[in-house]
Amino acid sequence: MTRRRTMLIPASLAAVAVLSLAALGQQQKDKPKLGYKDTPMLPGGKWHVHDGDRPQPPIVTPGQQPGQPPSDAVVLFDGKDLSKWQVNGQEPGWKLDDGAMVVPPSGAKGSGTITSKDEFGDCQIHVEFATPNPPKGSDQGRGNSGVLIMGRYEVQVLDSFDNLTYPDGQASAIYGQHPPQVNASKKAGEWQTYDIIFTAPRFKDGKLETPAYVTALHNGVLTQNHVALLGPMTFRALAKYSPHGPKGPLAFQDHGNPVRYRNIWVREIKDPE
Repeated sequence: MTRRRTMLIPASLAAVAVLSLAALGQQQKDKPKLGYKDTPMLPGGKWHVHDGDRPQPPIVTPGQQPGQPPSDAVVLFDGKDLSKWQVNGQEPGWKLDDGAMVVPPSGAKGSGTITSKDEFGDCQIHVEFATPNPPKGSDQGRGNSGVLIMGRYEVQVLDSFDNLTYPDGQASAIYGQHPPQVNASKKAGEWQTYDIIFTAPRFKDGKLETPAYVTALHNGVLTQNHVALLGPMTFRALAKYSPHGPKGPLAFQDHGNPVRYRNIWVREIKDPE
């Protein structure tokens, strides 16, 4: 006959276990009941108004200083290298200078529109730029570049301080489509900010279902308020959509002007539910 061993738990450990279970039960009992269940249902029939069971928003740590990337951002350029960028699939010839990446001289090796290796759909974009100082040229020939979302939808970069041009081509315009509500440009050489909220277009069965939308702040001033885009950037033509994938790269246009960029980051926007 085999005797079954009985493991004895010391009284001190048993007491701790009992106290731990009691504490856990008390925590569950003391846990505040959030929200309400006797309120109307929100559209969609999933949650009540003030529903405490609705998922809590994830915690994101903001940057310590204004403009610094939050904890969930994809940092595309922090002033150290161009490892997250390419020009026509090759190593970019854009220059690093004092923590900024600079449009190279026209015709230089590796010149051309610089494109991120990462791709994004709906997103929040932060970009800082400075146009050349002293300013040279006028109209579209002065500090010209552009932020190309998905590589095709352009928020114009231009030295628009005391520099007249056609309204849908000045700084923070949706190029060729929507002039900015106001001209919030700083002087040439001063660092400026773009904060852009982009909603990608949706296509179904090869046809446009919903257009792209852009909200933009230039130096903290609202210049585009959820405007619907007519299509990708075009020059002297009416924009028109062509079906494309749900994501695309962020790009900066090489227009031959030595515009400087720094502190570039992107946050993907996802459905909180």
